[in-house]
Amino acid sequence: MSARKSGSEDDDVRHAFGDAVNMTAGELEKWLETDESKSVGQSDGGESVGHESGRRIVTLLRTRKADLGEDDIAHMRKVVGYVRRHVEQRPDGDITDTRWRYSLMNWGHDPKK
Repeated sequence: MSARKSGSEDDDVRHAFGDAVNMTAGELEKWLETDESKSVGQSDGGESVGHESGRRIVTLLRTRKADLGEDDIAHMRKVVGYVRRHVEQRPDGDITDTRWRYSLMNWGHDPKK
């Protein structure tokens, strides 16, 4: 049997994800191709966790609500948590060209929007 959450819990996660991810699939896909995007995040020599998450977010943004599975909802929950925690760590000053902003953008959130 599936350990699927109730529909309202899934709806809450989808709503929070929609609030946290303020980039469109196209914007995020374009961003992920940049050197700045690839320069940030934790990795073991390969693709960073955030960059990999960004690719998954692009897919999620293009997926119909009815086609979202448990793993999708779990990843949405992870994205919401990451964005909320990271936004709280905003550095002082101009954030335009900071690793902090680039990392958030890999997770689909542009703090300059």
